[in-house]
Amino acid sequence: MGRLIAAIVVGYIVMFVFIFVTFSAAYLAMGTDGAFQPGSYEVSGLWIVLSLVLGIAASIVAGIVAAALARGVRGSRALAVVVLILGLAMAIPSLSDSAGDRPEVRSADVGNMEAMKYAHQPTWMALLNPFLGAVFVVVGGTLRKQWS
Repeated sequence: MGRLIAAIVVGYIVMFVFIFVTFSAAYLAMGTDGAFQPGSYEVSGLWIVLSLVLGIAASIVAGIVAAALARGVRGSRALAVVVLILGLAMAIPSLSDSAGDRPEVRSADVGNMEAMKYAHQPTWMALLNPFLGAVFVVVGGTLRKQWS
């Protein structure tokens, strides 16, 4: 049981770090105008595509790690459940679609932390990400099993 819990926790941490690092690098490479639609905090189409690709990659890596630590696909499957539940819980605020603290107009240059705070993705994306994450965590665990 300890291995399974460690697999879930470490897998989730790996996913978080992977996403934070790759999204930060992508934002720095694309710049404010590449990541957002003109004058707003609505993310661009390019950002949506890139974030889906990076999210899938993060999920696969996390699934591989979880399966390796748990010594089997049980670790990646358990992590997939956690990813789905936490992802849906984090998507709930986007359902209200209220701007909250987000400024109406975006300045020309926005730092990485400000971009993370105010970025607004489409609701469908917020709801799709947890399902994609869960599926690709399992895919990662299956890949790990095939390599063993």
